[in-house]
Amino acid sequence: MLLRQLTYLVTLSREQHFGRAAEKCNVSQPALSEAIRSLEQDLGVTVVQRSRRFEGFTADGQKVLVWARRILDDCAALRQEASDRESGPEGTLRLGAIPTVLSMVPLMTDTCLANFSRMNLEVYTLATSQILQSISNFQLDIGMTYLSDGRLKSFDTYPLFTERYVLIARDDTGLQGRSALSWEEVARLPLCLLTRNMQCRQGIDEAFTRAGVQPTPRVETDSMMVLYGHVRCSGLYSVVPHSALVLAEMRGEIVAIPIVPELQREIGLVTLHRDPQPPLLRSALTLFTSLDLQHRVDSFLRC
Repeated sequence: MLLRQLTYLVTLSREQHFGRAAEKCNVSQPALSEAIRSLEQDLGVTVVQRSRRFEGFTADGQKVLVWARRILDDCAALRQEASDRESGPEGTLRLGAIPTVLSMVPLMTDTCLANFSRMNLEVYTLATSQILQSISNFQLDIGMTYLSDGRLKSFDTYPLFTERYVLIARDDTGLQGRSALSWEEVARLPLCLLTRNMQCRQGIDEAFTRAGVQPTPRVETDSMMVLYGHVRCSGLYSVVPHSALVLAEMRGEIVAIPIVPELQREIGLVTLHRDPQPPLLRSALTLFTSLDLQHRVDSFLRC
């Protein structure tokens, strides 16, 4: 079994098309197809469903695919470890983040860009379930999500900061100068909230339930920018984590008001348990966890 065959297989899974996969691998389509058939013969299983075109992977093929990604990932880590350490880590770090923390990602990735000239980054917006699946399948290196999620028990986690939830409004004229509001009072306002399938919204709903109220939002969206637009342009109110205030334009055009009792949730990084860790991941984690993100996000609320 050759690494070349595994590379073809992983590329085919990404492209979902024999011709495009062959082009990405710089080989002819017959050469790619023959290499995968040879792999199937070596393993004694059918990996790819075939007709006149690519139709997906068999159940055995899905299992082989996970191992192929793992082997290729380990080989890449070995090359990194064997390379010149003085020049720093080289390669592409793949990070998945839940939508509500995306505004924080540049604060972290900028440190990699500044310190590691040979490191590139890919950032994806995903739900926690997708992040964990992609990490397990070696399609992502690291995730950023809520650390209270029970599904994280089999992963390594790294706390970054605790977010606090605030009410945001276009201005405070309708709030009579209040310095804080209760969840009961917030529930009576015309609200734009994130959709119920999002973890951020689920935490907010739990806070409303503890207060004995259920809001009826005028608008629901899975986009932070759409939410912000309705607050800024339509005069609706919303509840967001205070880390969202990292956006300079948001801090300048809206007001943020604390909600009591305070709702807090811990945000952190998630990785697959690996010993040793790939150098690329190890270097990024060292930088990410050295940042005082708690101080930075708290300072946004004071601005």
